[in-house]
Formats: sequence, C-alpha cells, structure tokens
Amino acid sequence: MITRWLGALKRVAILRAKPACYNIFGQIFLMKLVAVGTVAFDSIETPFDRRDRVVGGAATYITLTAAHFVRPVGLISVIGDDFPQAFLSEMERRGIDLEGLQVRQGEKSFFWSGKYHYDLNSRDTLATELNVLAAFSPEVPADYSATDFLMLGNLAPAVQMRVIEQIPERPRLVVLDTMNYWMDTALDELKAVIAKVDVITINDEEARQLAGEYSLVRAARKILSMGPRYLIIKKGEHGALLFDQHNIFFAPALPLEDVADPTGAGDTFAGGFVGYLAQTQNISFENMKRAVIVGSAMASFTCEKFGPERLLELTKEEINERIEQFVALTDFEIYVED
Repeated sequence: MITRWLGALKRVAILRAKPACYNIFGQIFLMKLVAVGTVAFDSIETPFDRRDRVVGGAATYITLTAAHFVRPVGLISVIGDDFPQAFLSEMERRGIDLEGLQVRQGEKSFFWSGKYHYDLNSRDTLATELNVLAAFSPEVPADYSATDFLMLGNLAPAVQMRVIEQIPERPRLVVLDTMNYWMDTALDELKAVIAKVDVITINDEEARQLAGEYSLVRAARKILSMGPRYLIIKKGEHGALLFDQHNIFFAPALPLEDVADPTGAGDTFAGGFVGYLAQTQNISFENMKRAVIVGSAMASFTCEKFGPERLLELTKEEINERIEQFVALTDFEIYVED
C-alpha cells in the first residue's frame, strides 16, 4: 500500500513539473510504452535487389510496429539534420511521440550497409557509420518517466543503463534486445543491464554465446539465473522459443513465398511483442505466448518489402488474418486408438 501511495505521489509530481499529454476528452494520460534504440539509414543488398539509404534502425521498427497496438509510443533516440522531416511527421501521425528524439544540427544520422547471402539468414556488414550515435547520451522526458512498459532496443549496454536509471519508478515490464557484439565488447555492462530487466530477446547463436551452453534449454536456464523472468530465443525462419523458470513455449515462423528483405524483422518482432502486452496490460506467461505469436506475425510482414515500407501500409484486417495463419500452423487434432 505504501509503495502504491509513493508511486502515485511521483506521478503527480511529474505531471506538475511538466505539462503532460492530453487525449481528445482533455484527460491526462501517461506514456504506456517507451522505446529506445537507433533511428537510422540502411543500404541493403540481397541476391534479388538493392536499396540505398532507406529509413531503418531498431527504434524505427519497434515504434512503428508497437503503434499498431498502443498509442502513444514514446521514442528515445538521436538523428542528424539529414533525416527526412516527412518521415518524422509520418511517425507522429501514427502516434509516435518524438519528444525524446534528439536532432543534432550539422551532423549525420547513424548509417549501416549490409549484404545478404542467398539463404537470407546470414549477411555481411559492409559499412557502419556511428555519426551522431557515437556521443549519444539519452535523455528521458518527464512525460516518459512513469511508463508502464520500457523496450530497450539494441544499443550499447551503457546507454541502455542510462535510460533505466532516469526512470524513477520501475516500469511494469522492461524488455531488452541485445546482440553478440556487446557480448564480445561489453559483457560486464551487459550483464548489469540483464539483471535489471524482465524479458531478454536474443537469437539462438547469441543465447549459446551468453550462456556458454550448446543446448538451448540449458542456455535458457543459465540466462534466466542472471535476473530476467522471461527469455525469448529467436530462430529466424525456424520460429521462436519463450522460456520462464517452469515453462517452454514454441512459436512457428510463417513460411513466406517471397522474402524481399529480413532487415528489422527482429526489431519488428520486439515491437509487436511489447506493443501487444502494453495493449492488453497482461504480463502473464499465457499472454506472453500470444504476444510471441503477434510479434512473429508482424515480423513476417517486414520481410515482404524493403525497410519499414510494409509496416506503413498494414491494416488491422491484415494483421488479424496473419495471426490466424499462425494459429492454423499448429492447430490440429489427434487421437490414439486402443
């Protein structure tokens, strides 16, 4: 009771310190979901096509996806003045709040270039230009500091930790995405962040590296002992696994007839996962199973076109139809006769 009372006082203090957002009825609302990550340019080459300087970045995919389920979505990131204003306006139109987006005048946005191999599961990084990201120090706006759900997109663990430290009352759920690069270069800092989150999402190769175990079941057990309550292991075209201390759930991937570009699929998965949880306000293991399916469905859309293009044209009807396709993949009856 005391904890809830103190939490309420903090929220009142935040609202008094800075004008909050209002809905169409003039009622105050706080940001349900905040995401931190990169907003960037990508140049992408596949065996079938090529695109230069398309909008990308983890936070771009996460927020555009999550905004299909809950609004507003707070964005914490940094860009240069070379980023197109038209795209920022489109993000705002879709319910993405940009108060936490820093714009550095006279500087360039983060840029990544990659080339995919024929199976589209492996790729080579051709160029990485940190630009504004090199000195990025995130600042959490007051309107974001009482959020219920925090999504930490793939960034340096020290940057992720700075975001955590600026939120005075712990969110209901903190989700972390990371990668093997940080395991190689900043393992201690990464483990410190892992100890403070509720969910970690990584791929199978990264899970094995982080845990030092080949068996994904053993790897999951070790990673969960580091602090998180839940672990998601993404296996690309082979689906995803959800673990807690007592349960395992497997979600299939949807076989696609045509794949244009898998860039951002993992971030789209994360956005769909946390966006659905923020919409339903239910963080039980049973509901996380549904959220994994939603994330997988949204990721399948991203692969159909280059960059976030498919996310910008999606309808609710398409999303629901795709989720039904996932349900049908494992919907069957079986009887064993005597």
